[in-house]
Amino acid sequence: MSNAVVPPVSPAASPRIGSVPYLNSVPLTQGLESETVFLPPSRLGPELRSGRLDAALLSVTEALFHDGFDLLSGPGIVSRGPVYSVGVAHRVPLERVSEIHVDTASCTSVNLLRVFLARRGLAPRLVPLQDYAAAPSLDAVMLIGNAAIDFRRAGHEHRWWDFGESWWNEERLPFVYAAWVMRRGPGLERLRARLRDAALEGVASLPAIIAGRPEYDADFRRRYLGRWIQFDVDAAARAGVKRFADHLRGLDGGPVFEPRWVS
Repeated sequence: MSNAVVPPVSPAASPRIGSVPYLNSVPLTQGLESETVFLPPSRLGPELRSGRLDAALLSVTEALFHDGFDLLSGPGIVSRGPVYSVGVAHRVPLERVSEIHVDTASCTSVNLLRVFLARRGLAPRLVPLQDYAAAPSLDAVMLIGNAAIDFRRAGHEHRWWDFGESWWNEERLPFVYAAWVMRRGPGLERLRARLRDAALEGVASLPAIIAGRPEYDADFRRRYLGRWIQFDVDAAARAGVKRFADHLRGLDGGPVFEPRWVS
């Protein structure tokens, strides 16, 4: 965590946009693909903080742990119940797990795991996952995104602890995994509008996206993008981000900033 102030925006010839290379992000970058850099969340954060990006579809913790960022109200990656692609696969009861290997690509997911474990009085070591191929041999592994989908569809013996389901059952609020995190400063109003318009177009085109994407099968894409993953950061979802920030303040660590939403 850091309270370093983000450098001011330098006007660029064209907006600099980053997003994640996951199926769940596709509807939010509709029409923006040619001008978007696709990187894992763990790499998008440094790019945004360095000033090489103006906006990134990124873990909400980027704006909670670093001062100087805004969150764009409206589009995002949200669950209101099971999310399917964020959670822990475990083949022994969680109470007996001594360590959990975690996919460090998503800061939000790792910190949500820390919140869940603290609430349950559990303290396993969190070990960075070095190789996705090793996941089936591990007693407990936290996976996100396409890697989680691939693991679950492969039919391993592990049970699945779904983070979206647990959050909803305990908080009765949506959980926002990613939103457009934007550098704070003048001159970005047009970019905000473009990101919102792209999301509106993508959600309106969801049936065509589901039919046309090559990942997995059409029935799975329909359930994943049409039910488990949602794309509207509404008032309830924003309340969920605030609740998450409150829980993070209860953990040992640096400052957690209030989420600042712009529209």
